[in-house]
Amino acid sequence: MLLARAGVGRLRLYDRDFVELNNLQRQVLYDESDVAQDLPKAQAAARRIAAVNSEVEALPFVCDVNVSNIRGVVRDADLVVDGTDSFETRLLINDACLEAGRPWVYAGCIGASVAAMAVVPGRTPCLRCLLPDLPPPGSSPTCDTAGILNSTVMLAVSFQVSEAVKILAGKLDDLVLGVFNADLWRGEFQVVRLNPRSDCPACVRKRYDHLNGSIGSHATSLCGRKAVQILPASAAPICLDDLSRRLAALGKVRCNGLLLKFAAEDFEMTVFVDGRAIIHGTDDAARARALYARYIGT
Repeated sequence: MLLARAGVGRLRLYDRDFVELNNLQRQVLYDESDVAQDLPKAQAAARRIAAVNSEVEALPFVCDVNVSNIRGVVRDADLVVDGTDSFETRLLINDACLEAGRPWVYAGCIGASVAAMAVVPGRTPCLRCLLPDLPPPGSSPTCDTAGILNSTVMLAVSFQVSEAVKILAGKLDDLVLGVFNADLWRGEFQVVRLNPRSDCPACVRKRYDHLNGSIGSHATSLCGRKAVQILPASAAPICLDDLSRRLAALGKVRCNGLLLKFAAEDFEMTVFVDGRAIIHGTDDAARARALYARYIGT
């Protein structure tokens, strides 16, 4: 929203998910009408941006950003802005942007805390200087365990957009050289100066472990929800109408042409045209894969 209001001419919006009621507490691009229509987030966001500034070209992509497509996502971008909820995806963005020489702006928030930084290849440290390895499972707080204050999100994106505008305007000397940290609950703000790590595998040694597929997954637990995304081995388009008819006798089905929702037993499954599915009602990747195989196939 802020980038559109600032007049950034083209915004490509990538999101794998759809709008849910619990998003509205902190995701101000959406409202209850988006929930009622089961809209994918990228398309709902593009529609809202068009209403804010009709001169901005907002292009929605309802897809998962992963190792198979990240190079195409960043290749001709002037700037990448991180709105993800996964360290794995952020480190993948970091590798792809370093390889392509594209600047990007990271931000994350949990509870009332914010961390954010701008990364300009060849000029600043990268995210892997700050986070050499993925945190072990269970070692970091999540939306489930810590919650999130909506004003925290607003602070995070305000910093991101400020750094983004500097980059787009060519004012690289004015970037905040370090990690912006804030705790809104305590009223604490600081910038931690960060130098490139002499042994950084990404920006120093040019070894892109996340980008070459040596680190990654096909089943991803979603932040703040008891749900797992299943990414099929091959992204072949599926016919949602055919799938709807096949599942109709097995449970409750809703389909709007963009996605299909199927509810049975103690879970709900959201299936997208590219074959991806979000399995609600479990955080067990093995069970999610089994449900996918049972109802969708392999």
